[in-house]
Amino acid sequence: DLRKQARQLENELDLKLVSFSKLCTSYSSSRDGRRDRYSSDTTPLLNGSSQDRMFETMAVEIEQLLGKLTGINDKMAEYTNSAGVPSLNAALMHTLQRHRDILQDYTHEFHKTKANFLAIRERENLLGSVRKDIESYKSGSGVNNRRTELFLKEHEHLRNSDRLIEETISIAMATKENMTSQRGMLKSIQSKMNTLANRFPAVNSLIQRINLRKRRDSLILGSVIGVCTILLLLYAFH
Repeated sequence: DLRKQARQLENELDLKLVSFSKLCTSYSSSRDGRRDRYSSDTTPLLNGSSQDRMFETMAVEIEQLLGKLTGINDKMAEYTNSAGVPSLNAALMHTLQRHRDILQDYTHEFHKTKANFLAIRERENLLGSVRKDIESYKSGSGVNNRRTELFLKEHEHLRNSDRLIEETISIAMATKENMTSQRGMLKSIQSKMNTLANRFPAVNSLIQRINLRKRRDSLILGSVIGVCTILLLLYAFH
């Protein structure tokens, strides 16, 4: 008798969950279609619609069925653990576990569908609020709206300029650090070469040519960095 009741409740729950899932799907589709139909944002996306009331009613019914099925499973567990059924205990435990798994699957599916529905409704509420703000902004004074738009654009330009300047400063700092590191390495090499030049006079002319080329490379690199910095600043303030 308990198994028959459990199967009946499971069948009812299966039908209810299918209808519940279709309701959530049609709710999302209707809201998407309404957004496409009313592009002027003059109609609110959400109100006290029949779909919302149907959702609440079906959620309550499914929760009641889940509660009844949980009670039936508890009764079957009590019967399985009672004395007098030792020969069928393994089969009964398998059957009870099967019904528990079904209950767990139905409960998980219900909570997942309900959470998805609530997330869609919350998103639509937020979108409706944003559209209302946009509509109130559009209905304001044209001069004030134009002035505000110009201020916003100018603010955005200033932010872009600040960002470009910060990037330029970061590049300059990184270049400075690299140049300092290279200067230290070159000084070390130069000191070693000077020592060698003092020991071997024949190498002195080679050292002088290397020094001249190093100075030339430093001047070229400094000129390139300066020109790049000036171009970046001109582009940022343009």
